[in-house]
Amino acid sequence: MTIRSGPWDAATIADFCRSVTIPIRLATVGGDGAPLVQSLWFVADVGGSDGDRIWCATQADAVVSSRIRQDPRVAFEIGADTMPYRGVRGTGTAHIDPEHGLPVLRRLLARYDIDTGTGLGAWLLSRAATEVAIEITDLEVSTWDYAGRMDDA
Repeated sequence: MTIRSGPWDAATIADFCRSVTIPIRLATVGGDGAPLVQSLWFVADVGGSDGDRIWCATQADAVVSSRIRQDPRVAFEIGADTMPYRGVRGTGTAHIDPEHGLPVLRRLLARYDIDTGTGLGAWLLSRAATEVAIEITDLEVSTWDYAGRMDDA
């Protein structure tokens, strides 16, 4: 991971990405060059020895999957929706990985505390045969943290 700007170091970025259970906003490029932002659950494997990556899961025939197959360049934001505003944004290269679809989906269900016995959990697992992972690598990030100026807000 390359840190372009902002107040956080790699350890702080890793802690933030592991601690928040908000969606990532992932921007993909369409065949006409137009960007599209989609919100997805994510799990970040950053700050480790295996290289930095962000994982998401979706269906093989989803719009985001086809857009990534056409153009692997992505941009993203993992940002708090409530004060104090802070987060990570950046760019990367995405890859559709069918082999890791179910393992990533299981990690996401655990991370977002979705019981597999509920309607949502069961429905998501019922589509496991066509689930694919989105692996985002080559991360270049910037961070922001307005906590200091929002203490009395």
